[in-house]
Amino acid sequence: MSSLSTKYNKAIPRYTSYPTVPHWKLKSPNMDEWLKEVKSVYFSQQEKSLSIYIHLPFCESLCTYCGCNKRITKNHSVEEQYIESLLSEWKTYINAIEEKPVIRNLHLGGGTPTFFSSKNLHRLLASILGTSEIHPQKAFSFEGHPNNTTYEQLKTLTDLGFDRVSYGVQDFNLKVQKAIHRIQPIENVRKSTQWARELGFDSVNYDLIYGLPFQTLENIEENIEKVKEFKPERIALYSYAHVPWKSKAQRGYGDEDLPKPEEKLAMYLRAKAMLNEMGYINIGMDHYALPEDELTIAKEDGYLNRNFMGYTTDQNQMMIGLGCSAISCTGTAFVQNEKVVERYQTAVLKKELPLIIGHYLTNEEKTSARLINQLICNGKADFSINNFSMELWEDAKLELEEMQNDGLLEVDDYFLKVTEKGMLFVRNVCSLFDPKLKQRSDKPQFSQSI
Repeated sequence: MSSLSTKYNKAIPRYTSYPTVPHWKLKSPNMDEWLKEVKSVYFSQQEKSLSIYIHLPFCESLCTYCGCNKRITKNHSVEEQYIESLLSEWKTYINAIEEKPVIRNLHLGGGTPTFFSSKNLHRLLASILGTSEIHPQKAFSFEGHPNNTTYEQLKTLTDLGFDRVSYGVQDFNLKVQKAIHRIQPIENVRKSTQWARELGFDSVNYDLIYGLPFQTLENIEENIEKVKEFKPERIALYSYAHVPWKSKAQRGYGDEDLPKPEEKLAMYLRAKAMLNEMGYINIGMDHYALPEDELTIAKEDGYLNRNFMGYTTDQNQMMIGLGCSAISCTGTAFVQNEKVVERYQTAVLKKELPLIIGHYLTNEEKTSARLINQLICNGKADFSINNFSMELWEDAKLELEEMQNDGLLEVDDYFLKVTEKGMLFVRNVCSLFDPKLKQRSDKPQFSQSI
């Protein structure tokens, strides 16, 4: 496997969307055209529903591993105006749809959503939910920081219908925690997990990262051993993305402080083996769940889906992103909001959507998006669906044969299946069907695949 890690360790996208953001073509999308697109797609769906992602960017301290859009401050007075802005943006979408939208998925991301007080979380969410219908199969989730998630916040969210929480654990080792500036005692993880379960949360997820500075194989084994005590329903085992050109905080440590690719691969394989021994099923890229989890069932039955919020059982593609830097999509188009908090707030309080970039998919891009999503979700795809997909296959034929020889794929007459070993390199597989990667850039754009 070490030779494969060297061979396939390339800078390629994670494919949370296709095309990926660096290849979006539309600068400053027209607000009226975008809202017309939202309304059209919403009413043309087989089931009228949408997902909402709310970006809450504030954090009290900087975690240096993080590449997300965030604002570091201890000034909690910023909560009020930001909530006003979110509600103003939401009202713009409601007015465009012209009826109460049906919310199926709702996710709070960041930043640190638990930066916000219980009172302000209630005000924000009650206002949004009060202007909507709730789908009977709804899933409401949020990202919590074990250090500052309180019982009161969890109770507030439970009362509003939230039933899932994802805690950013990352690593239990103190040396690693100091390097990434996230000192997080295990007692805080234990306490926040127990509170969630006492209050009736159906699902607890832990985010774990491998490949962090000063991390060792022994650290990884200790992390997984500690997870045994809590047995969260889901685990996201992320590869650390070293992107110092994007996240300046990551310049505090260099390549010499990071595990080598072969060491990183060994960490992943050991963590995967231990999780499998504990009963977790690998449901897709980076993600594990217990056998009875709905994501595991969706994986087995072939209807697993994926969007900017992660893996989901919902087949609808429409997602409205609220907040600075939030991304919205309809399945046929993407837009992203202004990333700077103040500029975002100024615009939405004027009843404008501060859209800074977007993309309307061509028919060929829709085909690539569908194939890539099938590979990442279900590990297989049929390329005989149209002439374009067969052309993609023919263009990648030599690479496919090579990957098959490496034991990563099973290939048969325009049908592709990723092996268990190959799922580690699924980003590499997807990249074969991404014509945009052939467009060269002078700037680094993507993290390494391993």
